[in-house]
Amino acid sequence: MTARKLRVAILGSGNIGTDLLIKSVRSPLLEPTLFVGRNLSSPGMAKAMALGVPISDRSVQAFVEQPDVCDLVFDATSARDAVQHWAILKKLGKTVIDMTPANVGELCVPAVNLADAIRHQNLNMVTCGGQASVPLAWLIGQTQKDVDYVEVVSSIASRSAGPATRANLDEYIDTTENAIIRFSGARRGKAILILNPAQPCVNMQTTVFARVANPDMDALRVAVHDMVTRIQSYVPGYELVAEPMYENGRIVIMVRVQGLGDYLPTFAGNLDIINCAAIAAAEEFAKARAANRKGAAIEAA
Repeated sequence: MTARKLRVAILGSGNIGTDLLIKSVRSPLLEPTLFVGRNLSSPGMAKAMALGVPISDRSVQAFVEQPDVCDLVFDATSARDAVQHWAILKKLGKTVIDMTPANVGELCVPAVNLADAIRHQNLNMVTCGGQASVPLAWLIGQTQKDVDYVEVVSSIASRSAGPATRANLDEYIDTTENAIIRFSGARRGKAILILNPAQPCVNMQTTVFARVANPDMDALRVAVHDMVTRIQSYVPGYELVAEPMYENGRIVIMVRVQGLGDYLPTFAGNLDIINCAAIAAAEEFAKARAANRKGAAIEAA
């Protein structure tokens, strides 16, 4: 008998939410059962209807009115709204994957801590820059003895930064910095986001700098190549721009991300990487649930 897919809902009908919808429809482990926004005439709502997914313009109230509609909610709204939504969704017993930099739930970067993160009811997907840089910062912490400072600079196409991204810039900086310090073990950290207005639009590029007194570059290079391969298993457009190097007393690692082009343009790798990471997390929830049910069935037998 085929296992039932994990029923997921998407809260937020903008670009991120609509791209998540398409990725969820394609997933062999997920079943989108509700697409929620505030405007029935938005392009996202039209896309959901075309895909045959039920829609609602009742925002988070839709889940209060239909408490059994899903198992998991992707919150693709804003950092401010996500905090309010969590208070409601938590009471309803929903698992939440927070796409905003609200920093309420457990920070989740699939290539680093997915197995531990899914033990929590609320997962925060950090930020696009965090998804690109945290695995590298974590490797620096794992391979180097004393990390003083880590800095992350992400450059994205200005056209890929929508209203929610621009409204959440302060939260983006705070959440990304918290994540790189936590995962690298560095004493200090800094995050910088550049909105590049160039035409044609540029792909996302992220550079990680680390101040380390006596670096072990051989160990780092091997680990970075392994990590890039791991990330590419769920973010195919993630690539290493140049070999990790040590110059002017600092480690430098550069990566580039090109999107899949599901709903968003391929230059919007910054949005694609966080959506791909969220889908990977949701699919892991689905696998864990299926394993638990199988274990319970064996015990019952």
